[in-house]
Amino acid sequence: MDEREFMRGRVYGADHEDAGPRPDRSYVQLVGGPLDGLLLDITGRTTRPPGEPVALGTELGRYGPGGRSLYAPRPGGADRYDWYGDAP
Repeated sequence: MDEREFMRGRVYGADHEDAGPRPDRSYVQLVGGPLDGLLLDITGRTTRPPGEPVALGTELGRYGPGGRSLYAPRPGGADRYDWYGDAP
């Protein structure tokens, strides 16, 4: 099993020992790029409008440690965010 298959269905940023989704939280699925298959917890997002693109820190992207992967809501698909690139 490769690293990306291992991560599928796990929550981005969650504790490694307990990375599964919780029934009382809301998630979107990250599609494509280095975080493909991970779930992003969007419960109670008050600091940015729902549906706004996000920059998620990851070592797996083009820029390695300290880099970010960029995801934006899929048009017409509120439960999925599509990857559109990496940033330093």
